[in-house]
Amino acid sequence: MAKLRGRLLKGVSLAVLFGFVAVPAAQAEYFERVNTYPVYKTLPEGADPSTQTVAEIISASKDGRTLVFTDSPGEAVVFVNAANPLHLRPIGRVDLGGEPTSVSVGAHAAYAGVNTSENYVAPSGHLAVIALDGTGISATCDAKGQPDSVAISPDGRFVAVAIENERDEDLNDGVIPQMPAGHLAIFELDDSGAPVNCDAVRVVDLTGLADVAPADPEPEFVAINAQNQAVVTLQENNHIAVVDLASGEIVTHFSAGSASAENIPVSKARMSDASGSIGDVAREPDAVAWLDNERFVTANEGDYQGGSRGFTIWNAKGEVLFDSGNRMEHLGMAHGHYPAKRAAKKGTEPEGVAVGTFGGDKLIFVNSERGNFVAVFRDTGREPEFVQFLPTHVGPEGLLAIPNRDLFAVANEVDEDGVRSHVSLYQFGADAPSYPSITSGMDPERHAPFGWGALSALAADPQDSGMLYAVSDSFYDEARIYTLDIASTPAKITSYAAVQGASQAKLDLEGISVAADGGFWLASEGNPDKDMQHLLLKVAADGSVQEEITLPEALVAQSQRFSFEGVAEFEMNGETLVAVAVQREWKDDPKGMVKLAIYNPAGASWGFVHYPLDAPKSAAGGWVGLSEIVSMGGGRFAVLERDNQGGENAALKQITTISLDGVTPAAHGEALPVLEKHLAMDILPALAEGRGWVLDKPEGLAITADGRLILVTDNDGVDDAPGETRLIDLGPASRLN
Repeated sequence: MAKLRGRLLKGVSLAVLFGFVAVPAAQAEYFERVNTYPVYKTLPEGADPSTQTVAEIISASKDGRTLVFTDSPGEAVVFVNAANPLHLRPIGRVDLGGEPTSVSVGAHAAYAGVNTSENYVAPSGHLAVIALDGTGISATCDAKGQPDSVAISPDGRFVAVAIENERDEDLNDGVIPQMPAGHLAIFELDDSGAPVNCDAVRVVDLTGLADVAPADPEPEFVAINAQNQAVVTLQENNHIAVVDLASGEIVTHFSAGSASAENIPVSKARMSDASGSIGDVAREPDAVAWLDNERFVTANEGDYQGGSRGFTIWNAKGEVLFDSGNRMEHLGMAHGHYPAKRAAKKGTEPEGVAVGTFGGDKLIFVNSERGNFVAVFRDTGREPEFVQFLPTHVGPEGLLAIPNRDLFAVANEVDEDGVRSHVSLYQFGADAPSYPSITSGMDPERHAPFGWGALSALAADPQDSGMLYAVSDSFYDEARIYTLDIASTPAKITSYAAVQGASQAKLDLEGISVAADGGFWLASEGNPDKDMQHLLLKVAADGSVQEEITLPEALVAQSQRFSFEGVAEFEMNGETLVAVAVQREWKDDPKGMVKLAIYNPAGASWGFVHYPLDAPKSAAGGWVGLSEIVSMGGGRFAVLERDNQGGENAALKQITTISLDGVTPAAHGEALPVLEKHLAMDILPALAEGRGWVLDKPEGLAITADGRLILVTDNDGVDDAPGETRLIDLGPASRLN
């Protein structure tokens, strides 16, 4: 296919593309996700499973066999048995009588910060000491304000609590100062883990330090090294302080400064493109973790005015040893995890950071709250080496390294819009990473990876068994045709062509088929509520629209939002025809019947048949519809049929086969013949293999030139969705026979 934009050489690694040092293959050991555990399963017996539950900050017992995390809406700390990482079991929930903001587990107890504030001007809260033997809360210690982060020292002598006294974002546009000021609270522990100063917390005054609102420090996160020094981030103040816990003295403090990131998405347009750069942006660090007694790393999420979209390694003097620049942004773009709706704000929004030693290497874990991923780097003492990209569930918040059990845990806090909050576990020791299955090469014009996502259809090159084509749907402002090299592992997006010249400004591409005479057939899903037409498009290889085909007006009047979802060119009785799958019933369809529209280019005419849908099987209800149609030759087709449910509610994801042999499509208004379908493959097991949330949208299917059956999932542009894209080789297409 000629002149697709920016074709690159095969086999270029991510390490080369991003300037990272690659991990030598002989030493490669990786993390593999082994569990994604829904938080609602920790609710008491008899509780409504739809109750909102959240996993936010996560910790673990010293032996790593018990996970402990905060559930803010449930006002509880949750204990989970992780003795078998493959089968987590709830232990119990401890009610706190307020909002838990953080938890840290020591040898004898768990320590939770609890926010009991009635309003922003009268903040209050305490440290709850929770016995690990199941006896509940053993002490409640006034923290003199609203807690945020809690950390216990490695030797178990101190608990430090960042008292944020957070601002009211609706007051004065959220600009600080907004009194009262925050502080650092220090509790000293005895040999049994009980605070000896529960009634007289030591308060470290942090006012007068920062250049930004010095009268109103708002500590965000705290971490403690082996010398009992606490590093405290003052996120809104763009400042960092190091405090000696024994004396309560501030050892040093310094501005978090600013950073820049070149060639990243910054435009308000909904695209994952390197549209510009950010320069000298305040870091406003959130989470922090010590690398050793002299160095620490911050995740620079940003808050009201900042956010450099990366992470920074510092020494205890406040000197920057390394700044990641655009690397988190480029990782999100290359892996299809870029949150395009946030491009003009804080992009990937690195929020959490953790450190742990695995296989003899000290690793740094940095999460993207909006991109739903964790980037893993090896600490070298200099520039860290990129190791692995881990997909998470929606809204990763708390990160926890558990090296003594070769485990890494992520608390994913989003629990809304049908997506449930989960705790994810990853085990160290895999020979190769199973994710990603698709990455992108570098765009030579923009000096950044090709941004991509929301892959909604797939087609195979009829000549090259290592080449596929995919399209993106209406999540993005520009419709594109992507070229995928599947001869490499992972598959690589080597180029794209923008679809240009359509009569309507926005397209919703849901189908693609290679045309025998060159170029492609594309199906664009219409939406009568948004004045978007149901379009069959013939486009050239460079994406230019050559022809637009619409449906008969009388049929358009019967149409509904869920329309064109797949397209397939085929030969039958000496004619070249095009089949288009309609996803769900229209107004004139009997319940359970959807149309397949058959277009004859030579006569510019339409005919129609009915396809019988399976009834929904999910306990959660929902609907069943079509997502793809692929020609198998001789008038036979493979059809992708699915429900709209994900996770544990997913119940119907299948490939069926149909035939038009001996069937005469009818004109609109006539009785439509009903096709006979045959169940060929249940693809639910394949979708569940990644031990993550079962993705609800298998959207693309193709049969390669050498007869392989390839499936791709749509990640909805990482918008209220996990963000994973899985390209799955389902084996030889002969399995459908």
